[in-house]
Amino acid sequence: MNVYYPETHTRHAPPFEIFDGGEKVANFEVPQRMERILESLRLDGRFEILPPDDFGLDPLLAVHDEGYLAFLETAYDEWMSTPLDADYERSALLPATFPPAGWRNHIPNTILGRAGYYMMDLSAPIAADTYQAALASAHCALSGAKFITQHSSSISHLSSFALCRPPGHHAGRANCGGYCYINNAAVAAHWLTQFGRVAILDIDYHAGNGTQDIFYHRADVLTISIHADPNYEYPYYSGYPDETGAGEGLGYHRNFPLPLGADDQTYLKTLQKAMELLMVYRPSSIVISAGMDIYGDDPLGKIRVTTDGIRQIGQRIAGFNFPTLVVMEGGYNNAALGTNTVAFLEAFHEK
Repeated sequence: MNVYYPETHTRHAPPFEIFDGGEKVANFEVPQRMERILESLRLDGRFEILPPDDFGLDPLLAVHDEGYLAFLETAYDEWMSTPLDADYERSALLPATFPPAGWRNHIPNTILGRAGYYMMDLSAPIAADTYQAALASAHCALSGAKFITQHSSSISHLSSFALCRPPGHHAGRANCGGYCYINNAAVAAHWLTQFGRVAILDIDYHAGNGTQDIFYHRADVLTISIHADPNYEYPYYSGYPDETGAGEGLGYHRNFPLPLGADDQTYLKTLQKAMELLMVYRPSSIVISAGMDIYGDDPLGKIRVTTDGIRQIGQRIAGFNFPTLVVMEGGYNNAALGTNTVAFLEAFHEK
């Protein structure tokens, strides 16, 4: 199984985030996450780890706003060079103000104003090399997508794994948030639509609000998200069952919120419902937003799926027998992250 991995990700290391209730804490989304996964992949020995190709900006501009990508590229340098009345050390950019609903008619000139416009929350600081890391992460997903299209006729039920960092499924068309800057899965899924209909199945603990935003009005990409109930969990304002798409996309988005504390059995029953939708849609390829924060001991999750449950989720999805791109999303128990990721991937490798 080919694994596409960007060494550039190590340069993205925001020193802090503002956590629930306003506490300034060390960032949970750290380079060590990838190190743990790589260790497990190499120990397993069945995975070929490759650098991504460079696809340029066009595939990203197909799903993201041009002004937003320009902001990501220049925000850190502009922030560091902006004179401030107060004298304090600056290491990353976060906004202080967010526009309420109905207040998004103008994009301010100042960097702090644009930060509030383009940033959804306080958990995606923009540091020195965030943009370059996010670009490389998206190119990993595109490289994995390219591989399954080039070889699907010669290798039955081909799959690949994009070991993306930073993750992407909270990044919307024109915003970052939740550790995500460019929506890797969405970029790859749109690129894959040139070969036929595509489905995205998001199994991260948190709702894939960014992916929902990007494809909500489209019928050529079926989007499904299984996640913790947003009534109680981030991202709070997206991921509800009545959000099923709009316009041409009506009926092509489905959310499956899970109760806090959901176990293996509850998760697998819900997954079966999602699989039934996939069987009806019959996509040419599938993109999996794979978050290992569904694991019972994840510090940011309250769903109690075991490592064996994660293995069974992988087995059932792999049993769908279509070309599949697995894209890494969340997962913050670094001690178990590698083991859980390999457990999920095992069935795809066997295909």
